[in-house]
Amino acid sequence: MTDSIADNLRRIHDRIAEAALKAGRNPGDITLVAVSKTKPVEAVLDALAAGQSVFGENRVQEADAKFAGLRAAHDFSLHIIGGLQTNKARDAVRIADVIETLDRPRLADALEIAIAREGRTPTLLIEVNTGAEPQKSGIARDDADSFIADCKARFGTALVGLMCVPPHDEDPRPHFTWLADRAARHGLSTVSMGMSADFEIAIACGATWVRVGSAIFGAR
Repeated sequence: MTDSIADNLRRIHDRIAEAALKAGRNPGDITLVAVSKTKPVEAVLDALAAGQSVFGENRVQEADAKFAGLRAAHDFSLHIIGGLQTNKARDAVRIADVIETLDRPRLADALEIAIAREGRTPTLLIEVNTGAEPQKSGIARDDADSFIADCKARFGTALVGLMCVPPHDEDPRPHFTWLADRAARHGLSTVSMGMSADFEIAIACGATWVRVGSAIFGAR
């Protein structure tokens, strides 16, 4: 497993660098978030041994169980990238370095309270449902501008960017381009978009974080 994950990470970093250079960008400006959801802690340890230090998990409970015991011996950044329930807000604030899925006023309320109670402030991204898909989380496009402004007022510099997951059966380019443009309009420097199947397109469209899981850890 160690060689496989290490080899996969090298290949992904090579592809990130190639895509960045092709787009006239600095590869160092793009962060790889290794999505370890559903994978065992042994897979995370293999990735850590290969030099990977940024990880994404969908579920707060799984993230806590998997990563809490690794903090003492390893330096890493843990991102929550799945839809977040308000009753999990305090746990997310407690364990996560980054929450990428702030997507509604009620969750903003819950996170604001949790931040005050926990005495720590994770980095925050707003998730936008760019495809208006009812089964997905994310603030609607039409509501994004006002929600971004509200969250900037609430959270200040902790709010750094936007995130999206385009519809799987559509060309992702319009979604990626829209998100990067919207982030720039609001002075937000981080754009989290692109997964195993489309991260190179996302880089061409301005992604600064790409979230790659199966291409690193194998199919789920």
